[in-house]
Amino acid sequence: MSDHVSARPGEGKERSTAILDVSGLHWASEQNVVVATLGRRPGVLQVEANAAAQTATVRFDPRVTSLAELRTWITECGYHCAGQSVPSHICDPMAEPDPPGASAEAPPAGHALHADETASPHDMMGHGGHAGMSMASMVTDMRNRFLVAAIFSIPIVLWSPIGTEVFGLDLPVPFGWRQDVWALLLSLPVIFYSCWIFFDGAVRALRARTLDMMVLVAVAVGAGWLYSLVVTLTGGGEVFYEAATVLAAFVLLGHWFEMRARGGANDAVRALLDLAPPKATVIRDGQPVEVPTAEVTVGDLLLVRPGSKIPVDGTVEEGQSEVDESMVTGESLPVHKEPRSAVIGATINRNGTLRVRATKVGADTALAQIVHLVQQAQNSKAPGQRLADRAAFWLVLVALVGGVLTFAVWLLAAGQPFSVAILFAITVVVITCPDALGLATPTAIMVGTGLGAKRGVLFKNAMALESSARIRVVVMDKTGTLTKGEPEVTDVVVGDTLPDDEFLRLVAAVERESEHPLAEAIVRHADGLGLAPMRAEHFENVPGHGAVARVKGRKVVVGNRRLLEREGVEPGKLASRRQEMAEGGRTAVMVAVDNTVAGVIGIADAARDTSPAAIATLHELGVEVVMLTGDNAATAERIAQRLGIDTVIAEVLPGDKAAKIAELQAGSRKVAMVGDGVNDAPALAQADLGIAIGAGTDVAIETADVVLMRSDPLDVPAALHIGRGTLRKMRQNLGWAIGYNALALPIAAGVFEPAFGLVLRPEIAALSMSGSSVIVAVNALALKRLRPPST
Repeated sequence: MSDHVSARPGEGKERSTAILDVSGLHWASEQNVVVATLGRRPGVLQVEANAAAQTATVRFDPRVTSLAELRTWITECGYHCAGQSVPSHICDPMAEPDPPGASAEAPPAGHALHADETASPHDMMGHGGHAGMSMASMVTDMRNRFLVAAIFSIPIVLWSPIGTEVFGLDLPVPFGWRQDVWALLLSLPVIFYSCWIFFDGAVRALRARTLDMMVLVAVAVGAGWLYSLVVTLTGGGEVFYEAATVLAAFVLLGHWFEMRARGGANDAVRALLDLAPPKATVIRDGQPVEVPTAEVTVGDLLLVRPGSKIPVDGTVEEGQSEVDESMVTGESLPVHKEPRSAVIGATINRNGTLRVRATKVGADTALAQIVHLVQQAQNSKAPGQRLADRAAFWLVLVALVGGVLTFAVWLLAAGQPFSVAILFAITVVVITCPDALGLATPTAIMVGTGLGAKRGVLFKNAMALESSARIRVVVMDKTGTLTKGEPEVTDVVVGDTLPDDEFLRLVAAVERESEHPLAEAIVRHADGLGLAPMRAEHFENVPGHGAVARVKGRKVVVGNRRLLEREGVEPGKLASRRQEMAEGGRTAVMVAVDNTVAGVIGIADAARDTSPAAIATLHELGVEVVMLTGDNAATAERIAQRLGIDTVIAEVLPGDKAAKIAELQAGSRKVAMVGDGVNDAPALAQADLGIAIGAGTDVAIETADVVLMRSDPLDVPAALHIGRGTLRKMRQNLGWAIGYNALALPIAAGVFEPAFGLVLRPEIAALSMSGSSVIVAVNALALKRLRPPST
């Protein structure tokens, strides 16, 4: 994961936001160490850490501190910041730069986003022997620690009272040693290797003046082992090395599985980082030269061969081809490219050879912006998670106090032996670990945002993801959202003076000479029918009215009613058809050939192919759909009736759209606004959820909460569907984590032991606690099976 620095809208140079790589967060509660440590540093305004993503989002004042200092502080608190030794894959020229000399590893200007740079083994070494690892390395490290704990715990258990009482074994102790001495020697690798991450993490947490799971496990394992050590060194007696080592083995086992599941939650960003090609072919002095993508600059001419990835965003200067953009925009069908077409970096050129002029590199590319938005969303916290984080801290405190009280009650009030009391206390401390609570929503958010990114649906933050689940009204702009935003022939009415094909060929011949959008629509329609083109002569453009020309000796007039009147042509019986089209919201183009009306062509902004399905799907989700447009009521009603839209608000000025949104919000209804993100900016900002559609390569739309890369209305219900699925998983996980701790604490404390004989040993408590975290992570990953509506 790379560091990313940016200036948020309205922040200015006195505030910057950095997404820093923080590897070495084994447990969800360890993020509190990063938050507590950085939060007390000068110039740091806000910190949000995410153990699932192994990142921290830091808002800071660049006049007081720098990115290099932030990285150093992360390292000092016991974790590794990849920016210390690995160049950032993304740089943002808009961000406030570090002072000269502050960071020797600052990325070069225009550094592109690519995934071929990795840390060396030396770079991977961090404080405490485990920080600085990638998630894969952390999983391997956790597995190795578990295997050592498990291997040495087996003989400890076999030679313990459990082996005698449960398994009926009576094994002679090697070398004639005492059983407790033998167990002590076997426990040393477990304590000083397998468990060292607990003790190291506990020290870091206490230095940061916070409490986390590492403190709980260190207290539980350490108390059991130290008590047994004292007994062994003072002549022997009842010990429970097996409780300490098996407890460690089960905690490590559970978190090995949990980390494997947690690592899968970040597949989306990892896949995005792997998209950009490491090399690009640049034409220099007329010859193709292969260079690292990082060295491509704006203005370079790139050679993109068939089957190759396009390195950066650009514009086609030569060649034609089909380009697969699905990996970036989610568009399933290849997109035809020709000269002047825009292309997106990391997309795949399918067949023809293209020469592309680079227009955006580094952090400006669409892919870099997408990665930044996904990282930003994954590192943000939903309101429920902020509450859970605070609850987790207090739950650790409750566990420690509960352990002390449990020990005191069993020892003093119940009169039980010291060994029994401390076993109950250890069980309470272990089973109350709040790791599941800390993982409840981050894993769901990561999977949800990743699922959206694969579809081309980019959630800017966790709040947007959660808000999308509560939307009950969707307001859609008409032009460019529900419609294609370009005129299209809808009706062709031909009189009895000419055959249909000849009529269209004559009209198209005149319109080929014009650059008017309506003329282009007629030419596209004629070309689509495969009609052979004809050539017009003596072309005359009549601004605001139409055009007149001669085609094969025939005078052809194409335009509105006033142009026909100027040419002395009566509309005749086709006047009624022209009126019908006008009343239906279409533009009626009259055609006269040799001073006689030959036909009428109806032109309108046609609805997108997926608009009806999008509206129907929103209705299935129980969402009311409103069309908000500045067009006339007749045009709006025609589109709305065809698409099945519930309510139409037409003839609204751009500045009044926000007020209309506010009216719809009356009664506490949650309203989403879907628009193009430019002239709809005030309405997008007013809505509970702003959705920018058809962003294409320009994904940095500031006023929107959700950015849809494709111009596909069906992605709107897809976004709501993903939001609802994610919120459902968040609630399930929080419910499980809270319910588990509420039930587990009294059982572990032995409250039900007198009445039901229900007793938990520390080993079982550890397995239960770890299993709870695994359940939360796996439940979040099940969100990957969610199937949003598709084209």
